[in-house]
Amino acid sequence: NLFRPQHLDDDTVSGSNWITEDNVQRSLSQTTKTARKLYCGFKQQTLSKREQAEQESLLAAVQWPKPPDGKIAFVQSTDPAHSDFVIVKPSGFFKVGDQLEVLVRMKDFEGKAKQYGGDYLQARIHSPLLKAGATGRIVDCHNGLYKVFFTLLWPGEVKVSVSLVHPSEAIQVLLRLREERPDRVYFKSLFKSGRYSETTECNICLPGDLPVCNFTDLYTGEPWFCYKPRKLSCASRISHAKGGYQKGLLTQEESLFFQSDVNIKKPILSSGPDSVIVKHKAFTDLSSMDRAEDPTVSPSGYYYEDQWRSRTHWIHHFNKSDDITKCLEGKLIHLFGDSTIRQWFEYLTAFVPDLVEFNLGSPKNVGPFMAVDLKHNILLKFRCHGPPIRFSTVFSSELRYIANELNGIVGGRNTVIAITIWSHFSTFPVEVYIRRLRNIRRSIIQLLDRSPKTLIIIRTANVQELGPEVSLFNSDWYSFQLDSVMRKMFSGIAVHFVDAWEMSLAHYLPHNLHPKEVIVKNQIDAFLSYVCPLQT
Repeated sequence: NLFRPQHLDDDTVSGSNWITEDNVQRSLSQTTKTARKLYCGFKQQTLSKREQAEQESLLAAVQWPKPPDGKIAFVQSTDPAHSDFVIVKPSGFFKVGDQLEVLVRMKDFEGKAKQYGGDYLQARIHSPLLKAGATGRIVDCHNGLYKVFFTLLWPGEVKVSVSLVHPSEAIQVLLRLREERPDRVYFKSLFKSGRYSETTECNICLPGDLPVCNFTDLYTGEPWFCYKPRKLSCASRISHAKGGYQKGLLTQEESLFFQSDVNIKKPILSSGPDSVIVKHKAFTDLSSMDRAEDPTVSPSGYYYEDQWRSRTHWIHHFNKSDDITKCLEGKLIHLFGDSTIRQWFEYLTAFVPDLVEFNLGSPKNVGPFMAVDLKHNILLKFRCHGPPIRFSTVFSSELRYIANELNGIVGGRNTVIAITIWSHFSTFPVEVYIRRLRNIRRSIIQLLDRSPKTLIIIRTANVQELGPEVSLFNSDWYSFQLDSVMRKMFSGIAVHFVDAWEMSLAHYLPHNLHPKEVIVKNQIDAFLSYVCPLQT
């Protein structure tokens, strides 16, 4: 089979054991029906036993409860306006460090109690005057009831907020789209030779029996295909771009589950008090900070006076540009990923006067970008991840996979690497994302093996504003699923996390795919606190 890189064993290094170039060339002319079946690369992966077991356990971990069989009418779907929550023991005595429990009761549009779970909720506690906030842990009881657990982390009046992001009936639609319509965002490439050019559609998976160009990466085995241009060769591809978003994905009935003012990110109100008074602890217990970093600690931190305080590591606030310069002196910083980590590049170059962007002539918002501070010997670079990526236009020569880029980095005590990869994978089956992370993780482990002092930081996903259309492509539910997979796959290796998910969800500002500057500053503070840890 010419389309699948064959793994020799669990720990195979990239390179020698992949398909050869001449096989790829041959496969381009193979446009028979039999070859066509292999294009959905995520269904055709050759996995070792260990990889297979890991994939099954990851898929099981993100499996979502289903409503009972049969079609559910809209009026019987979850209605946030009829639903409510109650604080368990609202008049109890609470002190900092205690748990607060909240019970959420779901009802449908006729006011009847729901008998099954699967709704996607988000919850936080906050004290607006203190600019304090933290997220809660939600437990689905599978009977229309949900328990939310909060750790009370600051004194004062603490208010509870719960919202329905999507009813369970909408989640089933999102699941169907993820499995059946991975083409709902489509991509294109420009092929050019002399004055003649053609544009064709591209994706991880292309349906039909038309001839294709196979751009599967030789080292990682990451699949990517474009329909072959009519007159040009596959080698004449010069750029990649987002094509667009498919329309008409839902039936009339399904579209009722996605209404902005009805059932997308709507608050659920309390039927009693919605806040509690929290008293100081008798003494300050610093040992609670003394924990190994665990990407699954919940909550991982909280805001207080608009500053993020992590519960797993000390955060130093870099309020002056000189503090950042001092921290980054002599460092080479690589930022890999999507536009949410490009925000870090933009923040640092805007805030630190000596860090001057060097004009590489790259397309705006796409990159690659580079900034230099010659006086303090700082080099900061940003590069986007490989396809699928919904950027305007990326030159083919700049389409690089993070795993391959990591293999080209020497590393060492002055090398800092930050990675984020999530948003552009939300339209694909989870296996596609697992494979990408597996390749990146393998390269990280090899890099840390040859240069153990290299610092590697993972920026998690974040929540965003959702409407009826965005939900079908980039719902927080998709991001939440991918983020859960990422945290599991990267736990137990020597990487650090900036919890952008909680930092966006716990904050009072409206959700935004590109969080506002105050949130980005807190992400940067968390990031730099790993680069320059406080000597405590």
